[in-house]
Parts: sequence; structure tokens; C-alpha cells
Amino acid sequence: MTQYLISVIEPTGGDVPGPEVMREIVEDVRAVDADMREAGVWVFAGGLHAPESATTLRHDGDGGLVVGDGPFAETKEHIGGFSIIDVPDLDVALEWARRLAVACRLPVEVRPFQDMPG
Repeated sequence: MTQYLISVIEPTGGDVPGPEVMREIVEDVRAVDADMREAGVWVFAGGLHAPESATTLRHDGDGGLVVGDGPFAETKEHIGGFSIIDVPDLDVALEWARRLAVACRLPVEVRPFQDMPG
């Protein structure tokens, strides 16, 4: 089994769906999440606050850190939420990602975790 990160990509500063549509999206995403749990592939999932809530830490080259408010870079999109699943292969991960993309009505990215040595 391999763990995959399914990232939900949201537009930065874009139009937010109205309350009725948001309720539908939340219900649809919760249904996919429940199906993941029932299938035994769910590891962890969560939604993130807006990029403005981020704190970025950077190594300053001299052994110290520079701490800043907000995201590292200005972007047109950001990760709004994610799911971590544990499945046999990429094909299965892509099927779950397809279901999540349909549910949240946003693009998603699928990436495998690296195996940790030893």
C-alpha cells in the first residue's frame, strides 16, 4: 500500500459559491470522505484556513530563521484542503481523487508520499 496526498486547489481571491451551493459541496465532500473511511483507505483529511492565516519560516543562511506572516509567495491558487489515503496504486488513488474533484467542484492534485529509508 502507498499513501497519497490529494490536495484540493482553490483559486486565491476568487468568487466564493453562495450558501446553498456551499452546503451541497460540503455534503458531497463528506459523502466521499465517509466512503473513503468505509473502504478503509482514509488516513487523514482536513480543510485549511485562507493563505493569509499562514506563517512562513525560512532559514536565513546563518543558522537562524526569518518568520513572516502569510504565504511564501503570491499565487493565483492555494491548497484549501486535503485528504491522505492509503491505497494499492495510483489508479485507485486517481479514482478517489476523481470523486473528490467532482464533490468539491475544484481541481485536485494527487501525489504519492516518498518511502522513508530504514
